[in-house]
Amino acid sequence: MTHPAKSSGFLAEIKDAVTARAALLVVGVLALQLAFITSYIGAFHHPEPSRIPIAVAAPAEAVAAQTAKALDALPGGPLDPRAVEDEATALAQVRNRDVDGALVVDPAGTTDRLLVASGSGASLSQALEQIVGLAEKARGRTVRVVDVAPADRGDSRGLSSFYLVVGWCVGGYLCAAILAISAGARPANMHRAVIRLGALLLYSIAAGLLGTVIAGPVLGALPGPLTALWGLGTLVVFAVGALTLALQGVAGVVGIGLAILVVVVFGNPSAGGAYPYPLLPPFWRAIGPALPPGAGTYAARSLAYFKGNGAAGPMLVLAAWAVAGSVITLACAVMRRGRPGAAVGSGLPDDAPSVPRSTGAADPR
Repeated sequence: MTHPAKSSGFLAEIKDAVTARAALLVVGVLALQLAFITSYIGAFHHPEPSRIPIAVAAPAEAVAAQTAKALDALPGGPLDPRAVEDEATALAQVRNRDVDGALVVDPAGTTDRLLVASGSGASLSQALEQIVGLAEKARGRTVRVVDVAPADRGDSRGLSSFYLVVGWCVGGYLCAAILAISAGARPANMHRAVIRLGALLLYSIAAGLLGTVIAGPVLGALPGPLTALWGLGTLVVFAVGALTLALQGVAGVVGIGLAILVVVVFGNPSAGGAYPYPLLPPFWRAIGPALPPGAGTYAARSLAYFKGNGAAGPMLVLAAWAVAGSVITLACAVMRRGRPGAAVGSGLPDDAPSVPRSTGAADPR
């Protein structure tokens, strides 16, 4: 009579239940979590104005130049002033998003006007009001604030565009991740890669439309042309999804974590949402415009409050991510030559071929 083998103990059970690959993935998740905490606190804990572009106009060119020079000499360099021809030019530059504000000097009186645009972010317009107000007070003058591109009543602090873009980004990488969960992190061939990109495109079109409808007509939180915001949403979702597919093609399941690192850990804090670019630390201010969340947020605000002015550059950034992600995804599929990656959760290594579904054959065991 045979007896069942006795358990080797609790430690042996742990070794059997927790593989080295699983342990490494958990360590990777911990590192991603800590990076998330560091990035958000690092970007937001101490916003400080730095070189905010502002136009200065006055009836006399010499007065405008002298005022701009005085603003440029403020301690810490919070402003980047530039003298312009007249008030009309200053107003046009604000509405074109060439500058974030404009000071219109009235030499005949003691009150000047500060043109701001809260549609580009309430924290930025408030920072301009405070900085310019103190500078004017030091010169024995007062300032009257005029909001020439105000945020919509339902758009609290101008953040709706940011949250909308964040939602689109989440949908993009989750859609790509679900494709990895269901059919292998790496597509088996060119046809499968094209099918994934096609499915992602259809999802992007639907997500772009529904997000726009919810933010606009349903909640009344974001104004702007429906079709333009729909197009932007489609591009944001597809760009992030294509990036995720590309990283999965290169790194397998780990690519999902890399996508979160790029889009969430680096992209969201630097997007200019809660604090627009001139209020962020130098590192975040530098990378923000080049990443999908930042490009999407800037373009959404341009479409909603500035008649699309300034949206072309960010749209090109998003298009570049979409094209690069698609090309890398297809290239990875060609290089693998029919060797699909294992589906997430299958327990197989990333480089193991996916287990084909049963076709009615007998169980080999």
